[in-house]
Amino acid sequence: MSEIINDAEFPVWSLLPKKETGVVSFLSKYPTYDGRGIVIAILDSGIDPGAPGLQETSDGKVKVIERFDCSGCGDVNTSTKVTPVDGVITSLTGKKLKIPSSWNNPDNVYRLGVKHAFDLYPDRLKDRVKSEYKKKNWEEGHRKCVSEATRDVITFEAKQSSKNLNETDKLEKENLDVKLDILNCFEKKFNDIGPVYDCILFHNGDHWCCCIDTSDDGDLANCKLLGEYSITHEYAPLTSTDNLNFSINVHENGDILELVGVCSSHGTHVASIASGYFPDSPEQNGVAPGAQIVSLTIGDGRLGSMETGTALMRAMIKIIELKQKMDVHVINMSYGEHAHWVDSGRIGDLINEIVNKYGVTWVSSAGNHGPALNTISTPSDIFNEPIISIGAYVSPEMMIAEYAMRQKLPGTPYTWSSRGPTLDGGAGVHVCAPGGAITSVPNFTLRYSQLMNGTSMASPHAAGVVCVLLSGLVQQKVPSSPYIVRRALENTAKFIEGVEVPAQGSGLIQVEKAYDYLINYNNEDDRDVRFQIHCGSSNSKGIYLRSRSYSSSQSYKISIEPHFLNSDEVEASTKIYYNQKFVLSCDASYVSYPSHLDLANVARTFAIKIDTDGLSEGLHCTSLNGYDVKLIEKGPLFKIPITIVKPKEMTGSKYQVKYSKINFKPNTIKRHYFALPQSATWAVLKLSSNEDTGRFVIHASQLVPRQYCKALETNKTLAVTSKSDAVLSFPVKSDLILELVIAKYWANIGESTLDYTLTFCGVKPSQPSITMHAADGIHALEVKTLQGEDIAPSIILKNSVQIIKPVETKISPLTSRDIIPPGRQVYELILTYNFTLSKPAEISPNLSLLSSMLYESEFESQFWMLYDSNKQLLGCGDAYPEKYTLKLDKGDYNIKIQVRHDKKDYLDKINEAPILLSQKLNANINMDTYLSYTQALLGGKKAGVTNCSNIHTPIPLYIAPLASDKYSLKSNNTAHYLTGTVTYAKDEYGKKADVYPFKYILFDFSQKKSSNGSGNSEKTKLDECKEAIRDIRTQFLAKMDATTATSMYEELTKDYPEHLLIHSAYLQVIDPLDKRVLPSFKKQTFSVEDLNKVLIVCNRVLSGINQESVLVFMATKIDLRPDATKFKSSMEQQKNIYIECLARKGIALCRLSLAEEKQEIQDNKEDIANTWKALVKFVDPTDLKTLTSHVMYFAIWHAFINKHYGRLLKYTLKLQEDKPNEDIEKKIIEYCKELQWEHVAKHFQRNLPSKFPSAFKPF
Repeated sequence: MSEIINDAEFPVWSLLPKKETGVVSFLSKYPTYDGRGIVIAILDSGIDPGAPGLQETSDGKVKVIERFDCSGCGDVNTSTKVTPVDGVITSLTGKKLKIPSSWNNPDNVYRLGVKHAFDLYPDRLKDRVKSEYKKKNWEEGHRKCVSEATRDVITFEAKQSSKNLNETDKLEKENLDVKLDILNCFEKKFNDIGPVYDCILFHNGDHWCCCIDTSDDGDLANCKLLGEYSITHEYAPLTSTDNLNFSINVHENGDILELVGVCSSHGTHVASIASGYFPDSPEQNGVAPGAQIVSLTIGDGRLGSMETGTALMRAMIKIIELKQKMDVHVINMSYGEHAHWVDSGRIGDLINEIVNKYGVTWVSSAGNHGPALNTISTPSDIFNEPIISIGAYVSPEMMIAEYAMRQKLPGTPYTWSSRGPTLDGGAGVHVCAPGGAITSVPNFTLRYSQLMNGTSMASPHAAGVVCVLLSGLVQQKVPSSPYIVRRALENTAKFIEGVEVPAQGSGLIQVEKAYDYLINYNNEDDRDVRFQIHCGSSNSKGIYLRSRSYSSSQSYKISIEPHFLNSDEVEASTKIYYNQKFVLSCDASYVSYPSHLDLANVARTFAIKIDTDGLSEGLHCTSLNGYDVKLIEKGPLFKIPITIVKPKEMTGSKYQVKYSKINFKPNTIKRHYFALPQSATWAVLKLSSNEDTGRFVIHASQLVPRQYCKALETNKTLAVTSKSDAVLSFPVKSDLILELVIAKYWANIGESTLDYTLTFCGVKPSQPSITMHAADGIHALEVKTLQGEDIAPSIILKNSVQIIKPVETKISPLTSRDIIPPGRQVYELILTYNFTLSKPAEISPNLSLLSSMLYESEFESQFWMLYDSNKQLLGCGDAYPEKYTLKLDKGDYNIKIQVRHDKKDYLDKINEAPILLSQKLNANINMDTYLSYTQALLGGKKAGVTNCSNIHTPIPLYIAPLASDKYSLKSNNTAHYLTGTVTYAKDEYGKKADVYPFKYILFDFSQKKSSNGSGNSEKTKLDECKEAIRDIRTQFLAKMDATTATSMYEELTKDYPEHLLIHSAYLQVIDPLDKRVLPSFKKQTFSVEDLNKVLIVCNRVLSGINQESVLVFMATKIDLRPDATKFKSSMEQQKNIYIECLARKGIALCRLSLAEEKQEIQDNKEDIANTWKALVKFVDPTDLKTLTSHVMYFAIWHAFINKHYGRLLKYTLKLQEDKPNEDIEKKIIEYCKELQWEHVAKHFQRNLPSKFPSAFKPF
């Protein structure tokens, strides 16, 4: 064996790589410059202070010194105050909690709140806890109950198999079957919504203390007591099962308790890379093991760790506040989204303020959306470039240690690492760093470490480097600024040969050279100066030429203006005497520029000229660099990126381009740029190879003005084999330059030779986006083809959309957490919307005024929370509506949306903003298209496959309005328009790629029915008046108190003894349905007098209706008599009242049987049975969908009296399904206990606080 294993030593130093950037070498020279004295704020998903390596720094200090959840996900309302009685308090969930004698609470006042555990759980933990809970608390008990229920059914059938079943036996058989059905249904619909814990908060005279009651018995002595983390640095696992470490903060003088956990593993992993410390295993250390950490959670656990505007703003406010009492030197943010534009936005404003006023060096991940250009995420591409943007690099050593690859490959940026430039021409990536590590993750994962990769891992490496650099400077008492730190990193980075600039920026960070740079040049005048660059009329960060319209020679106006760190506090003399002389340089011959620039404290403009005549097709990157004339060796003090894309013009008859025998090594990237023919709408890429499987990334991208880079792109990973070609189709727009990137995945070992062909096709409509109104008649449009492609138009409607206006709006100032220093109060606008679903639906809310904007938004938040009618939170969402869908049952719902801004008048302008409620249709709807107006009008021959041989002649198409039998407003949830897609191509690749939006606006066709003349024309006006008065009095009868109603009832029945509605209205008073008491196994008391009164009225009604006549009417299919409509209305009324009275009578009889003191069932079972038999002639009690509420209640009582507890539970569950109610839920629990289904009862009891909370949750 020893001969086989040549090298048994594991390359542990590459699990968390530090040698690549020179960190190991630097710290061996300067061991105390390991981040000591430096504080790094990590804006992420939260950091677990109990994870390996995150307890202390290399000099023995607490590692994580502050923990805040800025999202609001951990907030608990603790405004309720109580005082113990005999050492016991009653919690908000109703539990009796015993206060330990060891607690020190001088004023003896306790604040109470509740918290749903799943609000704090990351998705992975939630899944684990759910699985363990079901296994421990459900599965065994449920299997036992199912076995018993099955055995009961089999035993009954064996006994009764030889004879016909009588009514009693049928009901017994039904009861047994129902029990088994319910158990199976419970298993199918099992849903663990998690426990709810009571929170107890008090002040011990020094600081706030909190206890979370996770016990079963309310003995708080068994629960951990935590103090405020900022003061005590205490934390603990929520439970022994979840191992989720949490800590607390308190706001608003105790009114808000903030529970801080983690919403994913990401932040802990990031923190470990930046600053983890393992005293016995230095190879596991992070880059700056001596640095301390401030953990600021910007990921919202309610959104699966997505960042929100609220969290970002609160995090930055907290940094500014902390700066008043300590130094926060560095920020790492391994988070980001893609913005539509980067030249404005509230979040960007505050980011600039943090860096440029408060002097914090901000490092952020570039993004993981490569390999195409312009894929930088925000905030790395924010205006004024305050952030150091980091790309991800993988070294040969990392490949062996982390990825277990068979062989080393040359070091390279990862294929997926985002590339510059930014949308407005900025660099995008400034430097790169190792983008993978195997290091610590939170304890809830039950893992010691985990491999993660991404620019999210490269960014904390770079941030750790900055900590190391600043640690040395602080200890040497050398001043610095974010500006010189960035220049030091860029000007000393190691440029990776053979790698394009958009991927690596200035190159791989080199810490030793960067430190020397900071030492050598820290006293120069430009140390605290940044240079704001504006290019052209759009004030871009750089020059980016990517269109077919630019001329071969162009001039660009450049503006450069110096800005001082914390400019308002800089002495006037410093600004007056600032003067710097630059020499300008560019390595590209196609750029003409001035050689020198004299710069004082004012913006200077000059012009450069770019001549692209001699450039070849493809990508060309350069920069115009400004050097201090006195210190050329210092490197550029500013750079103006210049990126030119020269496309290939697609001409010819087939619009096809072929590439043969192109060699690809791992991470070889081939970029092609095309100016497309005018009618091109999709492209087809075919790839083939003679080698074994190769893994390739295909990224096709076109930049749509003022839209993010994903607006028109396709990013796929394909396997290309020798056995079959790989084919990919994707949409294109003819007026935009197409970038096609083909890259061999970085870890795909071996070389591949590819042949690939790109073909452009097109069926171009005259209206790319169609909005058709139902009342506008036939909609006409035209399509043109690129190469005579066949067309086969297809319109598919997939969603309905309801427009909902707010029913309530409220603007109010937020808490002290939401004051931007020194005193800008942030306000919230709460918009409330109500809607009802008559059918189950999959929905997605959309505040369309603000949606799809986060970093670029002028408002901080658009967070929504959706509740059912019992205030149960069912789901949340924020900026990107396509990410958030919910499946809802029929019922009433409430949506609350929070929008925030520090200018109240801005919120006033949007306080009537509607939301769009998109609902997925149960089945897609196809609309009909025709080739002629006449055929569309007559519903004739539809457009099939049409050959378009003449590419110069457009083809007319006509869309007919939606037929009423395809979609009915009455049979669907409320909708104002339908949305879907339209395709025109017959080609399958074209159908997949070339898809356009379609909107169909509805209107309500329903009209009030006019009189058909069947009314009684013989009535006099006086008769009509009397009947109208009678009807009004009958309506008010149901609203009166019992005494008044009885008097009015006697009067009305005396004058109108045969008017049935009078009796029905009176029954609502003496036997109100909404106050009915469901059967209970506990003692129940009923008034015999009241029940007899109900029986008298019911019998009076029943005797006045001919049962046989009603049954004959129900069996009649067609009625040909002249007054059929009037007769039908009369008989329907009689039927409904007859059924109602039968049900009320049955309930009253059942209650009478329990009315004696001993609560024994009396001998009136025969009356109950007869009433039931009469009722089932009119209704089918097994068809729950058709039962009225009166019949449902009688069925419940009938089952209870007959001890059919399966049937009892069935009807009660249906009642709860129709209109959920806490009281009914408690009855269900009671019935489950009687059935000895203890596991079900306990589970439902556990869910009660979640399903029926007393208040809405805080934002």
